[in-house]
This record gives sequence, structure tokens and C-alpha cells, in this order.
Amino acid sequence: MAESPRSPRPRSETSRRSNRERQGDDEPVGPAELAIIGDLTDHGGELTDRLLGIEPGGNCTIYFDSPGGSPYCGISMVTLMRLRDIRATGIVTGECSSAAIWPFAACRRRLVTPYSVLLFHPMKWQSEEHIGITEAREWSRHFGQLEAEMDALLGELFGTAEELIAEWIKTHRYVTGRELVQAGLAEMIGLEPLPELFQRA
Repeated sequence: MAESPRSPRPRSETSRRSNRERQGDDEPVGPAELAIIGDLTDHGGELTDRLLGIEPGGNCTIYFDSPGGSPYCGISMVTLMRLRDIRATGIVTGECSSAAIWPFAACRRRLVTPYSVLLFHPMKWQSEEHIGITEAREWSRHFGQLEAEMDALLGELFGTAEELIAEWIKTHRYVTGRELVQAGLAEMIGLEPLPELFQRA
């Protein structure tokens, strides 16, 4: 899986200021919050910076509304989350598709609403540059290997339903929040205030 088909959609800022900003002198407000909005590729640097701002072993909440982007950006986020043991709660507020699914799968707790949607599909290679046949052949070989490794990693991150996930990828499946919950891969929440978001650190 990699970049999802591009569709006209407004771009917005990738993240917002953290809840962990201090009030007064030393009083923390709560765990860090960040939002993955729009294309991962466009905001990779900012997302990396935000993740590095969370202390190792720390908690955070990540909100997802992204069509995906570079698979390298997705795997970089997963790597940082795992190496730093970031205990993230992922919430799909809209779309979480393609490469954005990997960091969502890396979250310790995954929450969706009835209106959440995730697009699973095989990896796609897009290039806006003119390249020679030798380079194209090497890209094809590399992406074939990368696709197999990343699909296996996705099953490992979710920890269950590997065959179902593989079928979703193969059939370019749009999966709803309800379907994800039925597969045991997430928890369902409504649009009411989420109590744990109001708890102090």
C-alpha cells in the first residue's frame, strides 16, 4: 500500500499545538495531541518534529484525516513510535487511507466513529519525472519487495486479521469504521465528548 488516488480536497495544517503546553509554571494540561491532516508527504518534517517532542514512553493522541502519501513517511512515523515506545491513541476523525494506515495501526489504542473510512490498496508508484528503462526496472523491483514487506508489517501492527487485511488490500477496499470494529481492529466511539480527553495528565 502507498499513495491513494489523488482527489480534490482542501489541505489544512498537519498538526495543532499540544495540550501538554504548560499553564503557569509547571502544571501540565494533559498528553500531547497532534493531527495528521492531508498528505503525509507534505507534512513529514513537521510530523517528525512533533513526535520527537513526545518523551520516550510518553502518551499522546493522534487524530487522522489523511488520504495517505509516501510509504517512506508512513514507515518513518511507525519507526519513531516504536523505537520511542510512544503510547498513542489514534482517532480517525474522517479518512485514514493508504500510507496513513500504518501509523494508525501502530497506535496502542485505535478509535473510529461510524463515519470513519479507510482505503486499503496495493502500493502504487507515481513519478512526475522522465526516467530511463533501467531506473524504472529497478524501481519496479524495489517497490515489489517493499510492498510485500509493508503489507506484512501492517498485519503485524494490527496483530490480527492478517488474511482479511490482505484481501482488503488486494480488492482496493474502502473499509468503514463499523467494519474495522467488527474485524477486532478498533473500538467504536460516538460523537459525544470523550471523557479521557478531559482527564489531567
